[in-house]
Amino acid sequence: MESFWNTVPKPFFALAPMADVTDPAYRRLIAETGGPDVTWTEFVSADGLYHTREKKGMKDDENPLMRDLLFTPGEHPIVAQLFSSNPEMMEYAAKLCAELGFDGIDINMGCPDKSIEKQKCGSAMIKHPEIAVEIIRAAKKSGLPVSVKTRIGYNTEDIDGWLSILLAEDLAVLTVHLRTRKEMSKVAAHWELMPRIVALRDRLAPGTLISGNGDVRDMDDAKQKIAESGCDGIMFGRSIFGNPWLFTSRKAEDISPQERLNALASLSRYFDGMRPRKSFHILKKHIKAFVVGWPEAPELRTKLMETSSVEELLELLSQQKESAI
Repeated sequence: MESFWNTVPKPFFALAPMADVTDPAYRRLIAETGGPDVTWTEFVSADGLYHTREKKGMKDDENPLMRDLLFTPGEHPIVAQLFSSNPEMMEYAAKLCAELGFDGIDINMGCPDKSIEKQKCGSAMIKHPEIAVEIIRAAKKSGLPVSVKTRIGYNTEDIDGWLSILLAEDLAVLTVHLRTRKEMSKVAAHWELMPRIVALRDRLAPGTLISGNGDVRDMDDAKQKIAESGCDGIMFGRSIFGNPWLFTSRKAEDISPQERLNALASLSRYFDGMRPRKSFHILKKHIKAFVVGWPEAPELRTKLMETSSVEELLELLSQQKESAI
């Protein structure tokens, strides 16, 4: 099977996996608005998929992990991001994603959440490189191209050590969040280190694409960072909040209030259609992000945040549409 990465535009621009943000509802809206070159899902527990789907026989429309793996045809190419420290579970989940029609598998080796790290997953993989290698090899048994998203180190920068181990595994793509686990997002991303990472790739694994992540504001900023660092692509994270137009040539400040509200209404309908349902509270982070940038926005945002259901939210948005903004 030829890897889709062989035909992706270079440089490429990707959507980062963000829990309870880039869910199937928001990814659908982004794809319809003008999507990225490659889409990532939220991260999903490979162990959880095995135990709920295989052992408990939970129906897919009752399983929140299977819901997180839903996608529309317009999102291709799409990569399923998984995490596990158990090779058997990773192999199962990666093969399942291949059956579901995903184009690639990405392994999360960068999440700093303590509950994830207790499972020797996420950023904890940096401290357990022997497990990381086993997990990569297990995912490759799916037949899909395998990539990894990680950080430059745990407590300190360890590009030459940690990233060399990953590059030795012939990954399709290595996405590097340019901070250590200890730094979280408290400091500026170390984009000055990217040329070193690219040079290491050139020496050890010239076939692996390098993607950068961290503090990328918009497409202009992304293109500048690529030009200055030599990486092959950019993964956008926080800048996607309230801006599904990010991957187009349009500037966020040029989006009209009504277009913002229309997009929020569409997102709300897609959110309401997911099964099993997600808490309405999760949708409110999008309300905060979308309803900004014009004089009446604060008052309207307050009213929208006081709603308690999608129905109430859509009714209020409908009333707003009928009046002048």
